[in-house]
Amino acid sequence: MWLYVARRLFLTIPIGLGVTIICFALVYLAPGDPIQSLLPPDASEADKIAIKKAYGLDEPIPVQYVVWLGKALIGDLGKSIQTNRPVIDEVMRAFGNTITIAVISVVLAMGIALVLGIIAAIKVGSWADRLSTAIAVLGISVPTFWLGVVLVIVFSVNLGWLPATGMGEGGSEDFSFLEWESLQYAILPIIAMTLTPLGILMRTTRSTLAEILGQDFIQTLRAKGLSEWQIIVHAIWNGAPQILAMLGLQLGYLVGGSILVETIFTWPGTGFVLNTAILTRDIPLLQGTILVLAMAFVLINLIVDLLQTLVDPRIKRT
Repeated sequence: MWLYVARRLFLTIPIGLGVTIICFALVYLAPGDPIQSLLPPDASEADKIAIKKAYGLDEPIPVQYVVWLGKALIGDLGKSIQTNRPVIDEVMRAFGNTITIAVISVVLAMGIALVLGIIAAIKVGSWADRLSTAIAVLGISVPTFWLGVVLVIVFSVNLGWLPATGMGEGGSEDFSFLEWESLQYAILPIIAMTLTPLGILMRTTRSTLAEILGQDFIQTLRAKGLSEWQIIVHAIWNGAPQILAMLGLQLGYLVGGSILVETIFTWPGTGFVLNTAILTRDIPLLQGTILVLAMAFVLINLIVDLLQTLVDPRIKRT
């Protein structure tokens, strides 16, 4: 077990290095010059050269990468071109806002999916099974950005029940899920982000448990006199590795793929920051945001792998 943990931790080093190379290279494939946004229309060539030198953009790209990587390893991701504030502060503040609603969305989706998935697996072909299948198809099919727009129109514009954008008057500094004045701003983004993982997790739970409940050892457990609830617990435990794998993927998806939802609701998370950085060609902010999101996804997958091994010893790791 410990050998596997050490090996997985060691393998994150080349994975992380590859992530940094991709993050650094991708931003240079996009058209446009970020320096132009800092210069007035009548700026001279000397002004342009001075700005490039100040941000280290006058060096060859390999040199820029080595310098950027060295600073990134000590937590220095540079300064934002637009705000002139440290990128690490901007990204981590936004990441905290994103991870909060992402975790809540995944926990909510997993709770509902587990209940409905168990019922559907026990009663295959029943109305409950058909209902859960319909919900799963709906969750997978409905685009999150479309759902976000519909939620804003219905609950904010027409009914006026919930605010449409932002995190409240105090922003992220004064935000608290324990206070309704703040919580109401998070409800619509959480609903929009919950539907897709709900559909996927429900379908995974249903199919996994239905397959396990049809295996021979389940009949043996019934023959031994175990109650249906005890049998279901055994089935859930045996299906936990597959469910955990999908749960980790969905959490990673919400953390890294929430750009549309956060833009619609003006939620100041990493998706919103990433969208702003793309539009303004803020290269340091863009690189820092992509790097944090990518490394978060790698870390989530590492944790899921370790949890799978702890939950099911049959998964042999060497």
